Amino acid sequence: MRNKILVIGCGRFGAKIANDSSLNGENVVTIDNDPSSFERLNDDYSGYTVSCDATDLSTMEEEGYIKDAFRIVIATGNDNVNLFLSHVAASIYEIPEIFVRFNDPDFAALVSDMNIKAIYPFELSLRRYHTLSMGVKKQ
Repeated sequence: MRNKILVIGCGRFGAKIANDSSLNGENVVTIDNDPSSFERLNDDYSGYTVSCDATDLSTMEEEGYIKDAFRIVIATGNDNVNLFLSHVAASIYEIPEIFVRFNDPDFAALVSDMNIKAIYPFELSLRRYHTLSMGVKKQ
């Protein structure tokens, strides 16, 4: 039964998603290969934390982390790892909701024909800049 949100990568973005999901009463598993990254989680975080390499699919499968997920948020600091995990989540495990963060917007072409929703901080920052700059008077 798919009843988990799986967050891979507990940096600022991943930790915020995990914290918000936990506060909303979701069953959350947060994975990072650096155990100190879990310090970013709130004291009232009620989900699980797992320190492991998310690219080790045998561990991910044996423990049921990936097959029980209805949503996966992939937010490691490595675009290549994020691309690999998003393809695995879509192609092998058929996770219904897949969100992946890429620092490089050129990765869009690599997931455009899949059920993967990509997030690009560069584009979000650029849009925010344009929104803010529209209200600034030219001197």
